Amino acid sequence: MNCRPISKHESITLQGFKHACHAMLYARSEEKLFRRIPVRYAVLMQMRFDGRIGFPGGFVDLQDCSLEDGLNRELYEEVGCTLRLSDADHMCSHVTDTPQKLVTHFYTKELSLAELHQVEAGAVSAKEHGLEVMHKYAIAMGLIRVPLFTLRDGVGGLPAFFATNFIGNARDELVDALRHLRLINEERLASALKSVTNRNEFYF
Repeated sequence: MNCRPISKHESITLQGFKHACHAMLYARSEEKLFRRIPVRYAVLMQMRFDGRIGFPGGFVDLQDCSLEDGLNRELYEEVGCTLRLSDADHMCSHVTDTPQKLVTHFYTKELSLAELHQVEAGAVSAKEHGLEVMHKYAIAMGLIRVPLFTLRDGVGGLPAFFATNFIGNARDELVDALRHLRLINEERLASALKSVTNRNEFYF
């Protein structure tokens, strides 16, 4: 897949390209897993109907609405989120022309932990939760949290999560967001990514 960065302004001038918007919702957390492993940040992703991991969102028709209005509609339909994302929440855009002409727009928004809990609780009653709607392709099967910790075995937690099957460039978007927002120590992030590479070399 030939994927390159592009400005949002330039992307909307492209002819013959589809646009897809997705968002990473996150919150600072003082919670501890098993009462001893600091969570630090709760970061939400989504299990799709095809078994792959991605971010909530979907295709947006610029003839009908703006990117942000389309994204907010998708978030409401998929996870019941009534929070409004704006241009200020836009992080990056990428364009590819194979296998289809597509521009992906990625947004991040920090919530309070209480707001994030509300999103998690409301997702199960969202319009498209767990349903395969024929005119859609990214149907939500449920929200999941990204484990930003690594267990003592060096595999469990973030390294194992990175080895999951992600849709499109969702893993790259996650890594870029974790770095850009400084949600995880760079050394821990690099170690988790290296662990995935080593595991792939071992198994394949």
